[in-house]
Amino acid sequence: MAFIDSYDFDLLKNEAETLVLNELENQLASYTGEICRCNECVVDMAAMALNTVKPLYRFSLLGSLYAAQAMNEESYANSVQQAVAASIEKVRKNPSHD
Repeated sequence: MAFIDSYDFDLLKNEAETLVLNELENQLASYTGEICRCNECVVDMAAMALNTVKPLYRFSLLGSLYAAQAMNEESYANSVQQAVAASIEKVRKNPSHD
């Protein structure tokens, strides 16, 4: 039996992903310039932002509390906002397709 089949990794969650996706939705909703919103470009924006921010993985209730505390820190929220804004601009200048 493979290692991955021996454990329930479905319970492992990166809370940063939720924060980045929510912030990406908010920033794209208020974005006034021209930008591609196809699946490739939007997923690239999310991936770029997630590769920039500190991950907030959790598994348990205690992990959820830790993640919630970190999410409420102003510096973390700012890093998410900046990462999303930078990823939007980068994809705007270099779309994921021709």
